[in-house]
Amino acid sequence: MQYFKHVVNFYTALKIICVMSKKLSDIQKQFPEWYQDVVYESQLADQSPVRGCMVIRPYGYAIWENIKDILDKKIKDSGHENAYFPIFIPKSFLEKEAKHVEGFAPELAIVTHGGGKELEEPLVVRPTSETIIHHMFAQWIKSWRDLPMKINQWGNVVRWEMRTRPFLRTTEFLWQEGHTAHETAQESEDEALMMFHEYLDIIKNYLAIPAIPGKKSESEKFAGADTTYTIEALMQDGKALQMCTSHIISRSFSRAFGITYQTREGGLEHPYLTSWGFTTRSIGAVVMVHGDQKGLVLPPKIAPIQVVIIPIFKSDEDKATLLSVVQTLAQKLKNSVRIKIDDNQHMRPGEKFFHWELKGVPVRIEIGPRDIANGTVVVADRLGLAKETIPFDKVIETVHARLDLIHHELYKRAEERLKKKWHTGEKIAQFGPTLEKEGGFYQTGWCRKASCEEHVKKFKATIRCLLDEVTFAECFFCNETSASDILVAKAY
Repeated sequence: MQYFKHVVNFYTALKIICVMSKKLSDIQKQFPEWYQDVVYESQLADQSPVRGCMVIRPYGYAIWENIKDILDKKIKDSGHENAYFPIFIPKSFLEKEAKHVEGFAPELAIVTHGGGKELEEPLVVRPTSETIIHHMFAQWIKSWRDLPMKINQWGNVVRWEMRTRPFLRTTEFLWQEGHTAHETAQESEDEALMMFHEYLDIIKNYLAIPAIPGKKSESEKFAGADTTYTIEALMQDGKALQMCTSHIISRSFSRAFGITYQTREGGLEHPYLTSWGFTTRSIGAVVMVHGDQKGLVLPPKIAPIQVVIIPIFKSDEDKATLLSVVQTLAQKLKNSVRIKIDDNQHMRPGEKFFHWELKGVPVRIEIGPRDIANGTVVVADRLGLAKETIPFDKVIETVHARLDLIHHELYKRAEERLKKKWHTGEKIAQFGPTLEKEGGFYQTGWCRKASCEEHVKKFKATIRCLLDEVTFAECFFCNETSASDILVAKAY
């Protein structure tokens, strides 16, 4: 029975290797299928019986928990407090801000019955929480002494997506959403930009993804916001992904929800508001930016398992000795890295290597009877940078150095791909067909007219963000003067 299980494991692994290798040989055409194979086979998520939803498996959720812990500390350190608000929102709340309801109307899930009866007022399953939180702000904010008010919520939201893909675009997803209120417009701008840069730090220095900060165009910004700051990244297939956003909402929502406070001078004013969010979409970005023909590749700082230790033995005598040494080694490492001992007796070493490579574990330590005799271990990494035999007493410093090296190498590889796919073009008529066919970022000029922006969509692309530079004299479509450079791309 054990032999049969062993054979099944081996041929399952071989099948997955063949499928993924074949698809990555033509990554541009087969990228969506490859992505889903990696997500499901590496056990990040599974399909749900509800269309468009996903089950986040323990391994995938552990990645989210690591990201959440990093971000939650940043949020609290910057003076925000966590709270929780209802998932059900009165439909009339969304209708108070015209642009907001217009922007979210196609994606709303609405509850009309509960407890066997028709509800007096339909309830919306939250697509975002501005309305319910601003309703509460109106109860809590009375004086300038109550400001700034800085609230964050960790939770889930529902948006009825037509085309779904695990982590990237699902009917339900997890996120954090921050909401703040301030006395002045400058304070609200500072707040939105502060969190924007905290997001950028996580994306670059924890997810190892080179990303481009900028502003959204009027048509692409958050429904009801004055300004939306966005962080855009480029996936291996040449499509852009919006990593996260931070919004200056100003006073449109505070007026709509009657949020007023007594000023220092004794008058009555509406506060300036912000909101900002970071989601489980970040896990999908990690898969698409760093994954390869072997499967998942995880940046060390967010990997649930940073080091897997694989004892290699043939006899029970070897096993007892090896496991004793492995436990000693694990004790030395566990205070500074997340480790896993794979002592599964039903898989060969090669199968174990494949299994942990598929799951993207950054570092692997192999140790057998000969290594014990020599006082050494073998250290390998997921990127295949080097496989080296090191003395037992050098393991800790070697592992830490290797983890740092993997992060920098992942960022470097992604940055090199980004540079290769970053193009410039003066007129959409010339670069549009290539963009539609091959993807990538195209930097160009824009006059800021909505009529010109519409011509980008003819090539299945959008303006991803406005850049803080002007290098093009004219708009990409008309001959008017360019107001700023923009990045154009096809996107998820």
